[in-house]
Amino acid sequence: MDDLRVQPGPGAPRGLVIPAAELIEQFSRSSGPGGQGVNTADSRVQLSLDLGSTSALDEIQRSRVLERLASRLSGTVLTVDSSEERAQRRNRVAARQRLAELLRDAVAPEIARRPTRPTRGSQRRRLEGKRLRGETKRTRRRPGAE
Repeated sequence: MDDLRVQPGPGAPRGLVIPAAELIEQFSRSSGPGGQGVNTADSRVQLSLDLGSTSALDEIQRSRVLERLASRLSGTVLTVDSSEERAQRRNRVAARQRLAELLRDAVAPEIARRPTRPTRGSQRRRLEGKRLRGETKRTRRRPGAE
């Protein structure tokens, strides 16, 4: 197949192009549906990419991807497999899409949350609710307690 193109997004404004030579495809028998051909057709696809040596990522993107996908990596190799479809060609396309989505999400920079302060109205409502709750509890007391 040809080069894998990852759509532009945060962290990769022009997208990514992974050369076909860096992608490793392996085929095996799928355990899913397939009728008579299930035991003969190698329709399951494993697509691997060595993130440590790929030319598609710059150093910032590489460090982000290696950090975020660490739980899915074997060394620096990311492997995605697909066996949902009966046809090998469709599984190859599905595996490529899955790899592209993983990379696109992994290269995006983290968005830092800016802490906000509660509004004056929400503070007032909170205090009013507390006051009403206290009043409710006060009315439940025995009359001679005070």
